[in-house]
Amino acid sequence: MKFKIFACLTFVLVADLLIPRSNAGGDGKFRLSSTTFANKTTLPLSTIDNIVENGVNICSINGSPGGDQSPELSWTSPPTGTRSLVVVLYDVTAAFTHWGMYNISPTLTGLPENAGVAGSVYGDQIVNDFSAAQYDGPCPPPGVAPFVHAYVFTLYALATKLNLPSSTNFPANAETLYQALIKSGRDGDILDSASLVGFYSTTPTN
Repeated sequence: MKFKIFACLTFVLVADLLIPRSNAGGDGKFRLSSTTFANKTTLPLSTIDNIVENGVNICSINGSPGGDQSPELSWTSPPTGTRSLVVVLYDVTAAFTHWGMYNISPTLTGLPENAGVAGSVYGDQIVNDFSAAQYDGPCPPPGVAPFVHAYVFTLYALATKLNLPSSTNFPANAETLYQALIKSGRDGDILDSASLVGFYSTTPTN
């Protein structure tokens, strides 16, 4: 019972961390944008996963191959005192983590397309809910409601660097990262956050 209560509380705290935020930060200067897609629009095929069944990519409506590349992301004016940045891609419809990169240098002003490859030089990556330490794009199940999923890219400016527990057999995963973010929030180390929302569906509308 205690474990169930703890798990529920953790879910509530994580959900609060990952809900879409205003593009403007606390002072109106910390902003997240992308040249790959506009906020609150459909994600392009370049960002979509490429899972092939019977020779067809089930992650696209017409079976076209997905690029499975993380989008270009740019940000402005991290708060004074920022020591690291974190990017998370979370499917709020399915409660599914597609990507997490942490300890991004505060000297960077963005990430290029496909920065989320395995072994990325731009930051440390958690094992996502596909069990891979990389970016894996959207692939909502075809024909399963709700048909349109909302994908939130959230950028956090932290006053510290994260030291996530990790080993060969137990690499850092989404839960590990969220627990660290919860602690950072409790300690006042999340200086600001900004987010972008993209939508995607594998089910035709008519």
